[in-house]
Amino acid sequence: MTQHTVTLRLNQQQLELIDRTVARGVAADRVALVRRALLERGQPAPVREQPPAPQLDGLSTQRELLLELVLEPGTGKALELLKGQLLRVEQIEGGQCVDFNAFNLHDHKEFMHAGRTRTLHGLNPSTGHLMWSAPPRERAMMLVLADTVQCNDVMFPRCSANLYESVYGLPVHTNCHDIQAEAQREYGLTPDDVHDSFNLFMCTEFRDGRGFIRRQHSGPGDHVELLALMDLLAVPNVCGADIMRTSNFSIKPVKLQVFKASERDIALVPHLPSWDTQRTPAQFRQPQIKADRPLRRDPAYRPQFTHVPLRFVEIEVALDSDELASLREADLAGYYGADEGAALRDVLFSWWESRFI
Repeated sequence: MTQHTVTLRLNQQQLELIDRTVARGVAADRVALVRRALLERGQPAPVREQPPAPQLDGLSTQRELLLELVLEPGTGKALELLKGQLLRVEQIEGGQCVDFNAFNLHDHKEFMHAGRTRTLHGLNPSTGHLMWSAPPRERAMMLVLADTVQCNDVMFPRCSANLYESVYGLPVHTNCHDIQAEAQREYGLTPDDVHDSFNLFMCTEFRDGRGFIRRQHSGPGDHVELLALMDLLAVPNVCGADIMRTSNFSIKPVKLQVFKASERDIALVPHLPSWDTQRTPAQFRQPQIKADRPLRRDPAYRPQFTHVPLRFVEIEVALDSDELASLREADLAGYYGADEGAALRDVLFSWWESRFI
């Protein structure tokens, strides 16, 4: 049988993934793994059983109420929410969006990260989902324990003063960034510390390459419950948007309650693995939080990038006529031209992604 040799050029990181996969018994060696990828290219990935979503329900009579207050329109409140305590955000009149920020109470540089959260749980996190902190810490900060509306958002940024001036011609208007900044100021945080919000009760969708905000349908008594998995500064604010459909063209008060979670609540927290890459400041090459504003070069700096420079290994893969046909049927010339090695690398890692992620 005629064979055609293709040179596969891989760096050490790619090789590590390939070798780990071979070590799991997926194929006899590197070349055999490439052949398997070509053989299974285009076949549907095996269906992996997903664990059922946890059925978390509402208020437990075993909880101890620690705090209750009403957030008036245009205001927010910074609350110390300790590990094992629960924040319940409840609609009074209904139809009100609530923006939410959260910080590690002992390290304000660890904060809730909308990007990581939406990567893991989608654009509309709800019951049973976790709120994650930003890299490099990347830890679960809170668990959504209950959500009676299931209409939250981590796609849209907070509204700001500039939005109202640039779009509506209103330089002074209630807005989430300024409300959030003012509430957080109680704990020494600045407007620079406001981060992208977890938008509670905000109904959004994505179509035709754009995000859209819909009117919402929450009513009195609807609520979201957030369980703290570490000591937090939790900062909800009543969204200031009264001239858009975010809160159905009005601003209304909401009720906040803080409880000591019951044993039953705590039992619903999923297993949270610990990874080596969840790095704390003690592991940073620069562990000190920069306090002054100007940027100055450190004359002692020497770069220490991970795996740089990359090292490459060339692997010769002899393809039979069927394997070569499979490679060409992948129709990747529009991306790689005549570089068959690059096309084969694409097939290999696309296959790996479909099988193991």
